[in-house]
Amino acid sequence: MSRNLEIRSALVTPSANQFVISETWLAPPREKEALVRLVGCGICHTDLTFRHQPAPNGRPRVLGHEGSGVIEAIGPDVTGFLPGDHVVLTFLSCGQCRGCLSGVEAACEMFLPLNFGGCRQDGSHALHDHNGPIHDRFFGQSAFSTYAIAHERNMVRVPTIAPLELLGPFGCGFQTGAGAVINVLKVPSGATVAVFGAGAVGLCAVMMARYLGAITIVVVDVNPQRLELALTLGATHIIDARTADVVHEIRRICGAGVDFSLDTSGHSAAMRQAIDALGWRGVCGLVGVTPGSTDVAFDAGDLLVKSKSIRGIVEGGSAPGSFIPWLVDLYLKGSFPIDRLITLYPFEEINRAAADSLDGRTIKPILVMS
Repeated sequence: MSRNLEIRSALVTPSANQFVISETWLAPPREKEALVRLVGCGICHTDLTFRHQPAPNGRPRVLGHEGSGVIEAIGPDVTGFLPGDHVVLTFLSCGQCRGCLSGVEAACEMFLPLNFGGCRQDGSHALHDHNGPIHDRFFGQSAFSTYAIAHERNMVRVPTIAPLELLGPFGCGFQTGAGAVINVLKVPSGATVAVFGAGAVGLCAVMMARYLGAITIVVVDVNPQRLELALTLGATHIIDARTADVVHEIRRICGAGVDFSLDTSGHSAAMRQAIDALGWRGVCGLVGVTPGSTDVAFDAGDLLVKSKSIRGIVEGGSAPGSFIPWLVDLYLKGSFPIDRLITLYPFEEINRAAADSLDGRTIKPILVMS
């Protein structure tokens, strides 16, 4: 294809915090890129955080980074993909830094400019409206659109038997929770785990901890319905943080503390509790996106004497090309029931889906493109 494609995109403008679905134009794929017809796209809290931040150039922006769809066309020198392939879109990585060369693309040293820069590395844009270029390339995709341009490095082929409209969140939220547990914390069978936050990321962590054979899985949240759901997904104990002394309760359940803790909330108080709740040689993982720079206080003496560790985790420390297909296969076998977390919305109802997510009525909203 050589012409710009007329599509629909959910724009965030500098003057409004609502999404506005508008006509836009998508340029053809360039070298190593593909045109993807989007079938679905999950809404992540990162999208909703960036919705309130103006684009640096004052232009509208298109967010969305949990897309799934079908490749319609490929640009020059694309390897490993063909038109008709079903793909999940994930974060973009450079392929040349130490992290990428070690096989852990989530540790890409170019992660921030590639995924949050708002344009290609050469400054060009794939997306335009009547007034010119749009701040795009969010996670290399800007998938709150009916079509997207993706790079071969952030596409992952998935089997055609899988329900494609449900798979987008494997590209971010689902792999973040599951990957934190298996790839980074490396939770062994018989371990004790505490998960702070029962959203999509936290509940995927619970499902993975159960799959790996953790003997005790404690979930902490303030939403009673989500806590009850956690029990059906593998949690052995739940704690309502509104009414309980969280650290005291975890120690009551697990003695000296848990072997592993994972904070998915991004709240400084919860991160402190996740660190304090560790037992001897315990490891705390932090995956929650915090607003700007967040300071977290902890007891340095307790950390040193008990040989505790704290790990920052991005995108589950994963190599998406192999990890996402493995997770999808786990889902198809019934061992990773992500459909329990999902509510589908028409693309046109993106603002209702976002509001339901923020209000806690929906755990993982997915927009379905008509």
